[in-house]
Amino acid sequence: MLEELKNQKNKLTHKINNLDIKNSLLTDNLDLDYIETLIRQKFLFGKNGETLYIIKKNEN
Repeated sequence: MLEELKNQKNKLTHKINNLDIKNSLLTDNLDLDYIETLIRQKFLFGKNGETLYIIKKNEN
């Protein structure tokens, strides 16, 4: 029982921390480094230490 409560506490703490980070992204001052990290994790793009560049094609 105690172990289950500790696990539940850890999960809830992790969720709260995650929500705090997401909430901080809703401000006017965006943390572009964190957004880049999210993009890399979401799309499995790049490796640690690399910089992500977005190149737009000019189709004229």
